[in-house]
Amino acid sequence: MHIALDATYSLGRNLSGVGVYSREMLLGLARAYPQQRFRFYYRPHRLLKSLSDTLPSNASRRLLLGAPRADLFHALNQRVDRPARRTVSTFHDLFVMTGEYSTPDFRVRFTQQARQAAHNSDAIIAVSQFTASQVERLLGVEPSRIHVVPHGVRIPAAQGAAYRENLVLFVGVIQRRKNVGRLVKAFERLPPGWRLAFAGASQGYGAAEELRAVEESPRRPDIDLLGHLPTEQLAALYARARIFAFPSLDEGFGMPVLEAMAHEIPVVTSRCSAMPEVAGDAALLVNPLDVDELSHALSRLAADQALREDLIARGRSRAFQFTWDSAVARTWAVYEKVMAASS
Repeated sequence: MHIALDATYSLGRNLSGVGVYSREMLLGLARAYPQQRFRFYYRPHRLLKSLSDTLPSNASRRLLLGAPRADLFHALNQRVDRPARRTVSTFHDLFVMTGEYSTPDFRVRFTQQARQAAHNSDAIIAVSQFTASQVERLLGVEPSRIHVVPHGVRIPAAQGAAYRENLVLFVGVIQRRKNVGRLVKAFERLPPGWRLAFAGASQGYGAAEELRAVEESPRRPDIDLLGHLPTEQLAALYARARIFAFPSLDEGFGMPVLEAMAHEIPVVTSRCSAMPEVAGDAALLVNPLDVDELSHALSRLAADQALREDLIARGRSRAFQFTWDSAVARTWAVYEKVMAASS
C-alpha cells in the first residue's frame, strides 16, 4: 500500500506543536510499518529545504501540487487543497474561528481552509475530544467521520532528586491566547525569591500587549524572556523549574502540559478547552481569566511540598498514558477503516 502524507510542517529545528506531531507521525509510521511504502509530500516553498532531511528507507520525497497519488493521503495539518483517492486529515484546533486570536483576514482564510479540508476528507482525526466536538459543531461534520487520536509525549529518564529552583516556567509562543499578562500579575503575588521564565518566541498575535505586562511589572527584574530554546537548553530549564504554569485561554490539545508532567514538574493549567482532558487529575485547574484563582494556585504549590510531590507522581503517571507509538497505531487503524469502507 502507498501512503502519502503532507510532510511540509515537519522541517526545521524550532518545531511547533504541529511540527512535532508531523515528524512523529512520519517517522513513526515508517518505522512501525516497514512493509508499506510512504510518500512524503512537501509544498513548493519547503521542498528544497526537505532535501537535507534523511528519509526512512521505505519513504520517498514528492512535490505537493494537486491531488497526491497514493492509495491514501493524510493531511497532517487540516489542509486539503485537492483530495486524493482516499483522504484523512488531522485537525489540531479551531481557536481562530472562536476567539480574537488572529487578524480578521487570517480568520477568513483559516475558516475557508478548515471547511474545505473537512469537506474533502473521508475521515478526520481530532487530537482531543474537545477538538472533535468543535469539528462537529463548527464545521458540520458527522461524528461517524471523526476519530480522536491524542498526541504523545517523549518521557525523559527519571530525574530522581534533581535540584529545583524557585522558578515558575511557561513554555510556548507569547501571544494573546497564551494569557501571559494574567500569569505575570498572578506571579507578582509570590514572595520575593521566586522567578518567572518564559521560553518561547515573541512573535504571536497580540504579543506586544502581553509583553507590556512584563515590562511594566514591578517584578520585572525577576522575569526572564528567554525566546525559543533548543531542545537541550529547554530540557535543562525543565530540570530547574519548581512549578509549570500554562494558563492558556484555548488549546486544541496542550502538549506543554504533558511535557512538563513528563519532566516531573507540578502543573497549573486552565479548566477550559482541551486542557482538563489532557491533565486529568494530575494538575491544579484554574479559571484562566481569574488572576486571584491563578495566583492562589501558584501560592499553594510554592508553599506545599507535599502537594508538589503528589502532582509530580500523578503527572508522570499521566504522561505515560500518552505515547507516540499509541498515536501511530491508532492513526493506522483509521487508515484501515477508510480503506475497508471504500473497498
